[in-house]
Amino acid sequence: MFPKQSLVVLLILLSGVLVRADGPDVPSSGPVVLAQRQVSRYLSKLADLHCTETVTQQKLNAKGHADSTERSQFDYLIMMSGSNESFQLNESRIETPDAKHKQVSMPMLTTNGMTTLLLVFHPYYSDAFSFEEGPEQVVQNKATIPIHFAHISGRRTPAALALRGREFPLELKGTAWLDKASGEVIQADASLEHDMSDVGLRSLEIHVEYKAENVGSETWTLPSKAVVDVTTPKQHWRNTHVFEGYKSFSTDAQQDPNYKVRPDAPAQSTDQPQPKEQQ
Repeated sequence: MFPKQSLVVLLILLSGVLVRADGPDVPSSGPVVLAQRQVSRYLSKLADLHCTETVTQQKLNAKGHADSTERSQFDYLIMMSGSNESFQLNESRIETPDAKHKQVSMPMLTTNGMTTLLLVFHPYYSDAFSFEEGPEQVVQNKATIPIHFAHISGRRTPAALALRGREFPLELKGTAWLDKASGEVIQADASLEHDMSDVGLRSLEIHVEYKAENVGSETWTLPSKAVVDVTTPKQHWRNTHVFEGYKSFSTDAQQDPNYKVRPDAPAQSTDQPQPKEQQ
């Protein structure tokens, strides 16, 4: 059994570069194609946003009750550089100054990037998955089209298990519920397509929820919650990520309109109005 502190589940695209994939022609319409377009718009939105992320890490016993719990709070943002055809994503967490959490002696599971599970629809990854449309369902009081996806063996995957300095690709299967009207992902579930007990991972369950958030004068569908459940031959962990308080870098900065800046102006005292947010 590997050391518990070395178990990290992540979406590796957050530290890698994505480029447009060369693949077969896709139809010009349908829910999957609509989702692909929405995901590209979604990426451009994420780069302008930051929020508060609260993470609850739990070590569970055989009855599913928490033996150990650790809570942390972070200023969270995803930084993007490049264009929609060639770009790089980086996930940033900075612990908030007033964060209060109890440190536990037992190492806990680390999970990163789970809110970007919807990137199975991105053109870079979509040709690595098969998609099957299900009958219409109501999710979060919205009419949705469930899309069942499954990884195609031998092709790229957005998820990995980090263990002892190595990354083991995770082949995922699951369902994403798309808003029937817009194609936006409202909810997504995923699990392992194949057993990985040979490297100590018995099961992986990912559940992500997205909801409408008012950001400035716009309403965007953004991650609200991600739950990751992992079992190994001897351990069971559950991490819950909650995202709230979204703000936009482009709309949060404010300055007193009566405050004038002149090239020859003398140095201002420290009590002058300052922007609320700075990049």
